[in-house]
Amino acid sequence: MPASLLGSVATGVCEADVPWIYFHVALDDPDQQSTSREAFLVFTDGTNTERIALGEIDPVTGVLDDRVLWPGASVDGAGNPTGWPGWTQDASGEWVETTGNFAWTRSLTTATIEVNPDLAVDVSYPPATPECVSGPRGGGDGEARAAGLASTGFNGTPFAIGAGIIVLAGIAFVVISVVRKRKRA
Repeated sequence: MPASLLGSVATGVCEADVPWIYFHVALDDPDQQSTSREAFLVFTDGTNTERIALGEIDPVTGVLDDRVLWPGASVDGAGNPTGWPGWTQDASGEWVETTGNFAWTRSLTTATIEVNPDLAVDVSYPPATPECVSGPRGGGDGEARAAGLASTGFNGTPFAIGAGIIVLAGIAFVVISVVRKRKRA
């Protein structure tokens, strides 16, 4: 029976303003046909290729779980973000977008987990959220604004508050109606 990586995944996650790739590599090799236990995640856009070493699959469990920084991302010793793909600091220290520093990886939607066998997996750059920006805060595009919303983001807070007030008013109306009916009965 040939070796398989079915069940293996890679996921882009934004944590504390840092883009990470969480991965789970599961090697099913009942007939010991795989020639390696070293796993790699390979990004390519047809022109550029980046091969990231993930580590060695456990020989007993056949599993490797961990995380790696997205290509072009960096952190300091305390885990604070110091770099993002597609961004660079200019001479004045301001963050500016660039086509360098692995900017090309931000538009990819698939990558390949290579062990022998290989498996194509869905993976995409983590989107910005109100809690986690996926680029420098205060940068030039919507993905990296201090507010943390993607440029297509939607701030629904006023609508959520309005909807909450309407729901509470409806509940109050029902409770008052039930209390009045019980008093009459």
